[in-house]
Amino acid sequence: MHIERIGPAERSPLATEVMVPMRDGVRLATDVYLPGGDTTPGPVILTRLPYDKNGGYTALPEVAEYFLRFGYRIVVQDVRGKFRSEGERLLFVNEADDGYDTIDWITKQPWSNGIVGMWGDSYYGFTQWAAVSTAHPALRAIAPRVTGTRLGELAAPIPGTHTREVEMGVHRMYPLTMFHDQDMLMWQMDWTTLPYHDTVEKFFAQVGSRSASYDVWYPNPVRLRRFRHGSPFDAPAVPVLMTIGWWDNCAPWQWQDHREIQRRPHWAINEYLLIEAIDHESNSHFDRPWLGGGARPTPEERRATLPRYLGPAVEFFDVFLRGAGKPADIPRVRWQLANADPSFRVSETWPPPETTTITLYPSDATAARGKAPGGDLGPDRPAAGVEATWKHDPTGPVPSLAPDPFAYLLFHPDQRGNLDRPDVLVFGGPPLAEPLDLVGPVSLRAQVRADGPELDLFAKLFDLAPDGSAHLIARGQVTVLAAGPGRHVEVDLGHAGYRLPAGHALGLAIAGSDAPEFVPFWGQEGNRWAQTTASVTTQSITLGGPSGAALSLTVHRGTGS
Repeated sequence: MHIERIGPAERSPLATEVMVPMRDGVRLATDVYLPGGDTTPGPVILTRLPYDKNGGYTALPEVAEYFLRFGYRIVVQDVRGKFRSEGERLLFVNEADDGYDTIDWITKQPWSNGIVGMWGDSYYGFTQWAAVSTAHPALRAIAPRVTGTRLGELAAPIPGTHTREVEMGVHRMYPLTMFHDQDMLMWQMDWTTLPYHDTVEKFFAQVGSRSASYDVWYPNPVRLRRFRHGSPFDAPAVPVLMTIGWWDNCAPWQWQDHREIQRRPHWAINEYLLIEAIDHESNSHFDRPWLGGGARPTPEERRATLPRYLGPAVEFFDVFLRGAGKPADIPRVRWQLANADPSFRVSETWPPPETTTITLYPSDATAARGKAPGGDLGPDRPAAGVEATWKHDPTGPVPSLAPDPFAYLLFHPDQRGNLDRPDVLVFGGPPLAEPLDLVGPVSLRAQVRADGPELDLFAKLFDLAPDGSAHLIARGQVTVLAAGPGRHVEVDLGHAGYRLPAGHALGLAIAGSDAPEFVPFWGQEGNRWAQTTASVTTQSITLGGPSGAALSLTVHRGTGS
């Protein structure tokens, strides 16, 4: 097993490191950047992350340098137990109090005017919500990107249903790479050998230590208490700029937060949405990064994207940290339409008011098991219901084609090969006479059945091009419990912002696996990391009739070509 250890990088010459004490005496390594060395009081932007405040992975020194141009004081901190910080490593649970204590320390510094904002992606978006939950009065605005209050949470039952979330492969891997010890430990899991936990034990033996964050999740998961002071949404609201990516694999958690915010009036009036054609690592669909064959951006290319990456946050903080402008100057919703142009459309609500919902029905079970475009996908529901079946073999699951799902657009794989598999049902609509703009939520209602104790149902919406290629637009998945007698389910495919060109067609694929991005169902109930045997199961979905599958799409009528 090859393990690459990545320790702390050299500190930026623009930063001064301070070891900031927390309430229990543990000191967290904190870099302070002052514009031109200016020590007079001013507003501060704080970022707290576990990925090395000086490292190349997140390029925080470059981010800090960009914010410095606009006169902000920047504070970047390694979270507890990571890189140069002291203390135990236990993901999520210390971020609320450590966030509060860090903000409190900032307010006492001579270069701070007592006004703090927070910015960052993924886990360092989560640390913003953790700080919000403590209601520190100095925290005036946050800008969480591609994140969520439930980021990284183990698969949980979906309330009011007989389903649960499908476990992602990264769920238990994250404590073994990013939160195992002080450094990052990069290694590849063997997804072909059962049980998975045995491979983890080999990793522990080789590295010479265990991961506390993994051990609390295996074999009997403990639900870690993220917000010991209560939900962030029960705290006083602060202005929030939510950046969501169409191809972000973590977007479902952020859309959950959006729905929760909209249920709470005091939060809803403080929410600003920025929905971009990006993946989790901010690769933009408009830059066609997959043409580089999966190559990571060079430092020069990354610097060129900083205005796109950080410009909206500067505009937002100028209003809510400096008072330079009015809240009405920030559009409530800005969104990009992939395959159109990169400009941002603006609306007061999401989805925009110029949208309508259409329903399409998959049919023709026999053709669906053939090659794309397979069965039909059209506006007419077949009168008679039939079952379309497939065999789910966990030893040969439907493969996840992007080598790194967090950087999906570096690959943006043509998925036509998966659509030709016998364990994938595919349905295609007719070629479009004119462009179709998909803007808003996508969902699938279905009745499914299996001869095993449960099944995973994956639904993917594709752009089927005239050359036969198939590219992902939206996707969703659920684990259906006690599926033997048949279950009615709804699969949330998230949201779309995508222009389907004339001559292209919509495609819908149904499958029982997507591995290793999602941990496959091995044929038995129980923890999938403990399974020692594999069983093939037969799974089915009803087409037509009153229980037939129905795909709901939101179509925008105001952006035509």
